[in-house]
Amino acid sequence: MEQTPQEEITKKRKNEKAVSQIETKSFVGIVILLTLMIILSGVLSYFIPQGEYLRTQSGAILPNTFILGEVEGIAVWRILTAPFRVYVSEDGLTIIMISVFLLVMSGVFNLMDKTGGIRIFIGKTMRKFSKKRKLVVCVATLIFMLFGSFFGLFEELVTLLPIVIMFMLSLGFDTMTGLGVCMMSACFGFSAAITNPFSVGLIPEMAQNSGLDFSVTDGLWLRIIFFLLVFAVVCGFLLLYIRRITKNPEKSLSYQIDLKKRESLQLGIDVNTEESAKERRIFKVFAIFFAVQLVILIAIASIRAISGFAIPILAVSFLVGGIVCGLLVCQKKSDTFYYLFKGAIAMLPAVLLIALASSVKLVMVEGGIMDTVMHYVTLYLQGRDPYVCVILLYFLILFLQIFIGSASAKIFLIMPIILPIASNLGISPTVVALTYCIADGFTDMILPTNPVLLIGLSMAGVSYGKWVKWTWLMQLFLFVFTIAILLFAVAIGY
Repeated sequence: MEQTPQEEITKKRKNEKAVSQIETKSFVGIVILLTLMIILSGVLSYFIPQGEYLRTQSGAILPNTFILGEVEGIAVWRILTAPFRVYVSEDGLTIIMISVFLLVMSGVFNLMDKTGGIRIFIGKTMRKFSKKRKLVVCVATLIFMLFGSFFGLFEELVTLLPIVIMFMLSLGFDTMTGLGVCMMSACFGFSAAITNPFSVGLIPEMAQNSGLDFSVTDGLWLRIIFFLLVFAVVCGFLLLYIRRITKNPEKSLSYQIDLKKRESLQLGIDVNTEESAKERRIFKVFAIFFAVQLVILIAIASIRAISGFAIPILAVSFLVGGIVCGLLVCQKKSDTFYYLFKGAIAMLPAVLLIALASSVKLVMVEGGIMDTVMHYVTLYLQGRDPYVCVILLYFLILFLQIFIGSASAKIFLIMPIILPIASNLGISPTVVALTYCIADGFTDMILPTNPVLLIGLSMAGVSYGKWVKWTWLMQLFLFVFTIAILLFAVAIGY
């Protein structure tokens, strides 16, 4: 029995996959991993005594106010209900805003994909850079790193991951390359901070409260050199990988999923084909959309008064801009809202991942052991050699990074204590700032408690295990390299 045109459209729609569809296998693996992390956090509360620092109204710790309690394990029901209660915790509003933003972002990129916008963007770029593929990789890496280093953009830039991955596939590379160019570069740029307002930019305020003198321009020369060295490492890593998969595509860790992506997305692009009037119109519409988003990103990073509202501002601008673009390019206006809805639904599993990742911190805080661990580590720092102290400070921040992903949150948590101790040991605020930036960011690309990493991998359809296999050697190199940089900074009296 033949189907009517409307029935064929309905069937096609049901079989359509959103551009940011999260792969089931990857999702299940990450859920199991995060669940184990939540349980471990709860178990630790049965062995570590509770403790608490007194804090100001802004949340800053008051030095020498630690009160040690007894071992009181957190109730089992609190561990089990953490993924639900996290929405009414002190971080609840932030979690909700990030979740809504991801749903909006996924809907907009799905709209762009289904209306041909992504394919047209890729095709136009391919026509221009078809013979300069490796240069495109390096330039894109630099751009993402610069936005992270100067403006503190990381989560916001990962919204571009779906289009970057498809662009890399069209250049003949793979999903892993797309993850490296977009997510890894943005994170490493954030970590190699030059003027990042969410890390090094907050430390002057903390230093002033501790009676110390420090500005963002202090020690700028070494941070710039460090940024350039990290950029060279990332580019070298990506270019070596590209050379390997170019010789043998089956060595790509995402080879099988990329076969499916190329087939489903029909990414074969003829660089000699002329654009149609419709394609030029779609390109102009979405080009204006991204230009507006770029202006908004720069404004958010530059204007301190609105930087704290980055996520809701971007969510609104993406949603409004997406609807306007859809109404301009879709033949049927109702398709605009259908594609937005389908894209948002595809990202719902990511909302669960955010809740699970945030629950690890919630269990640690409710178990009363976060402050205890930090207190004893800071006590251990006192009276130590400056070189040893810097390394121990590095490890303290790395430990907190497992449970608190926010750079600004950790600064308000530990800087009021660390800065006076470091000063007494002869360690300058510039060294403390460099140590913090290094320890805060790089591990975001390997710690399973970082929601941005998990969401990015899920969107790409890459398992956490494959990601670790791909990046562990570079992470190890960066770990050794960054320690050497910190020891060098102490040695020269930076």
